[in-house]
Amino acid sequence: MPPRPDTATARPVDGALDAPETGTRPEPEHRPGRLRRLAGAARADWRRTALAAASGLALTAAFPPYDLWPLSVAAVAALALLTHGRTARQAAWTGFAFAFPFLVWLLQWLHVVGWDAVIGLSVIEAAFFVPLGAGLALTSRLRCWPLWGACLWVAEELVRDRVPFGGFPWGRLAFANAGSPFTPLAALGGAPLITFGVALCGGLLAAAVLAGWHSRGRGGRAVTALGAAVLALAVGVCGYAVPVPTNADGQLKVAVVQGNVAQPGMHFLGRPMMILNNHVNATLQLARDVRAGRAPKPDLVIWPENSSDLDPFSYPQAYGAITQAVRTIGVPVLVGALVDGPDADHVQNEGILWDPATGPGASYTKQHPVPFGEYVPFRKELTKVIHRLDEIPRDFYPGRHTGVMTMGGARLGDVICFEVAYDGIVRDTVNAGARALVVQTNNATYGRTGQPEQQLAMYRLRAVEHGRAVVAAATSGISALVEPDGTVKQQSKEFTREVLNVNLPLRDGTTVADRIGAVPEWTLAMVGVLSCAAAIWLGRRGRTEDKGK
Repeated sequence: MPPRPDTATARPVDGALDAPETGTRPEPEHRPGRLRRLAGAARADWRRTALAAASGLALTAAFPPYDLWPLSVAAVAALALLTHGRTARQAAWTGFAFAFPFLVWLLQWLHVVGWDAVIGLSVIEAAFFVPLGAGLALTSRLRCWPLWGACLWVAEELVRDRVPFGGFPWGRLAFANAGSPFTPLAALGGAPLITFGVALCGGLLAAAVLAGWHSRGRGGRAVTALGAAVLALAVGVCGYAVPVPTNADGQLKVAVVQGNVAQPGMHFLGRPMMILNNHVNATLQLARDVRAGRAPKPDLVIWPENSSDLDPFSYPQAYGAITQAVRTIGVPVLVGALVDGPDADHVQNEGILWDPATGPGASYTKQHPVPFGEYVPFRKELTKVIHRLDEIPRDFYPGRHTGVMTMGGARLGDVICFEVAYDGIVRDTVNAGARALVVQTNNATYGRTGQPEQQLAMYRLRAVEHGRAVVAAATSGISALVEPDGTVKQQSKEFTREVLNVNLPLRDGTTVADRIGAVPEWTLAMVGVLSCAAAIWLGRRGRTEDKGK
């Protein structure tokens, strides 16, 4: 037992000398002492905060365009070590310190809108890592804590992918692992299972480091460290045991037209009809190449999102230009256009299948408009203080059904731009009968910022998850063909006019992930939450028993 301090050796806490001996509450003038204690605690923890921030930045480097995927495992392991054995409050701050720099760098492509948008969105998204950090600290006191920590990562992403305003899935661990040994896990449990695998591997690596640090010549601890390291390696390579179905039941000849834009950034449109004419002229050139034998005749032509910068149903010149291009190439063309919505306050982001004989036919309306990009929540209140929101004069009206349409003789599923980041939209499209996936996108605003590469990684993951080829058409890049095994077969450069002639594999079979849907995600998330509850209950029971003794 340490000696009991006496008046000669005891060091008073700040403000203690001024406290009344009667035990009454200190007067207000003693509050600076408490503030100094808080400031002292912050200074004492600055190293941990700095390490958390550095780990968050390392996680960003795991994502495209850097693609250093092993850093995703290392970053998870670092956060587990930094929160291990801490109080929930301390670890909550560590979680935020980890997430904020991670998200600022990951989402820096939003700076074309404004750095205030980057910082604001990063703060909101980093807030979801606060309970994650606290949960990691709580469960670190339980046996098998790497397992519970991995479940908590899934729970954090489940919530962040859905709220607020439908969620924002950017920065999921799975999206940093679209070309890693973990990728095949998507065919079993989708993106959440990849996140679980990465987080479990990182947690086991952290357990190995801790056990090795504490062993210091003790054989039992050394064996524990070795065992955790072996388990981490096993989790890291288990994806190789998962079969990824790639056999095609047929194929479709598709021409992807990337017409290009006037310039990158917020004002990419240029003058009216410019983008539409770019795609019309590229399609007319494709028709000349087909007649001359320089290019194969496609079964289907795909134009990207916003390839018609005017509503063809309101502007006859736009309607006529599209009709001319479609009749000249002689096959259906999937056109991306903004059209008037059901009332004067709304527009619709649509993919319209344009037939050379009958004109516009089946269409798909984007189901998940982007908040503050395609619609303004609380418009009346927010536009009074954020005048930049006036640049979105009308809200996008959401679609109510999947984008499965018969195009060029095959049932394909259309998904528009950011929708590819949302598990449910893509899964519903495949389960509705899509034999391949089409992504129409317009990344011109964020060109040369890394955002198109981040979206390409999502195409690769979705291909493996659903066993479907993905063909992406972008106004300015990156347009691509991704095989069902996630391999990028063809890819365009950014800000060039280009036509990709691809053979699109068609498949009818479904993966396990298609059939079981979101069950693994919700199950793992619930296990994570229950593990936190168990840690809290065991902690309270332990304190009660100590008091009883």
